[in-house]
Order: sequence, then C-alpha cells, then structure tokens
Amino acid sequence: MHNHRENPVPTFLYKAFVFGLGSLSLIYLVAPIVIAITMSFTSGQTLKYPPEGFSLRWYEALIDPVRSGTEHIAAGNSLKIAGLAVLGSLLFAVPATIGMARMRRRTVNALEPFLLAPLVLPSLVYGLAALIVANFVGFQPSLWLTVIGHVVVFGPLMYRAASVVAQGINPSLAEASTVMGATWYTTLRRVILPLLTPGILAGAFLVFIQSLDNVSVSLFLADAQTTVLPLRMFALIEESLDVRVVAMSGILIGLTLIVMLVARRVLAPARQADQ
Repeated sequence: MHNHRENPVPTFLYKAFVFGLGSLSLIYLVAPIVIAITMSFTSGQTLKYPPEGFSLRWYEALIDPVRSGTEHIAAGNSLKIAGLAVLGSLLFAVPATIGMARMRRRTVNALEPFLLAPLVLPSLVYGLAALIVANFVGFQPSLWLTVIGHVVVFGPLMYRAASVVAQGINPSLAEASTVMGATWYTTLRRVILPLLTPGILAGAFLVFIQSLDNVSVSLFLADAQTTVLPLRMFALIEESLDVRVVAMSGILIGLTLIVMLVARRVLAPARQADQ
C-alpha cells in the first residue's frame, strides 16, 4: 500500500481564493454602508469623505418640520405605500401558497412560473408598461396605482418565502386536525397559518423593504402629489448634494438592522421548537 500525502498547495490556494474573494465581497457590501453612515455625522456643508468633523446637525435638520417638511411627506407616502403593499401581498400570496401546497407537483411546476414572473421582469419595464395600460383604460397615476404596482412586482417575494416554509409542513397535521373534528376554517387558523407564520413574516419584511426602496415603479405610477422618499433623495442629490440624504440613509439602515434583529429574536423560539 502506498501512502498518498495530500498536496498542501492546492488546499492553500483554495482557501486563499475562498477567503480572499469572500473578504473582498464583504468589504464591497459593507464599505458603502459604513461610509454613508460616517458622512451623515459630518459638520460640513456638503457630501465629502472623510467628513470634516462630528456633528448631529443634519439629523436635527432632517427632524425639523420646517426645513424638511417635504421629506416628511415623502417618507409618510413611502411608508403608506410599503404597508399597503404588504397587506395586498398577504391577500394573494398566502391563499396562493396554501392552494399550491394542496396541488400536484406537476400542476405547481406549470403555474408557479406565472406567479414568479414579476421577479424576473425588470421593474423599470413593468412600470412603463403598467403606465401605458393604465392610461389606455383611463386610470391616472396615483398612490393606489403605485400600491397595485408594488403588489404585482414584490408580492411574489412573499409567496416565495411562504411557499418554502409550506414545503416543510407535514400534510398529516392538517389531516389529523380534520379527523379530530375541526372545521376547515379552524384547521386553517390553528394549524396552517401558525406554521406558515415564519415565512409570512419573512416575506412581509422583504416586500416592505423592497417597496420602501423602489424607484422605477413609483417613478411611472405615482402622481405629482405622491412624492416618495427614494425619488426625493435623488432630487436632493441632483439639486445640491444635500447632506440630509446620507442622514436619511443612516436612519433607513438603522431601522432595517433593528427590524432584522427583532425578527431574528422573535423567530428564534419557533426554529428551536421545530428542532
């Protein structure tokens, strides 16, 4: 028998490639966030890195209702649209998930591409197409048309997140509930929906964040009175490189991290119970 010693060179190159590429990718993802947050605390008058000094003046200016009244309206519109988009996504994604879970796999494979098609289609193309169709049937750009557009484009995210969870649910649980005398509604409320809750919450988070950050759909479907936060931020950058833009970014980043941490803490007991 011959002892084959492992060649250390390929292993070293593999580790160097994986860790090197992973580190570069992490830096590429995290560095812009760190720079944006750092710039939001500048004491200077314009966007500049490194910042000239430390100050909270731009956060104070952002809170000021007189100076940042337009931004407050834009933020309110964005939050309203994102919240309504989540509710609209719930109305179709959850029933679709439950219905698809009861179908044959061949039927699911045939129907699922149509449900997920908006994720593949560029949102800019959809926004323009939706505007053309809306004008053709007599609808004008408005907040509600924007909400419908966000539901169509981002609703599949909730369906996808919920369907992944639904695939792991044992069908015998619902059957056992029915055998024990529970009605379909009781089985849905006490068995199916609680098991789907992690996927629904994950999908709601994805829909909310994507809707809050969307530009292309809102650009075409929102009217002049429905100013949304991303478009307002672009306008501020084009007009004067206003430092309040990075202050808005800092607030959005902070809120996103808080929601992610809360969701992780809330869903942790469910994951432990499943194990």
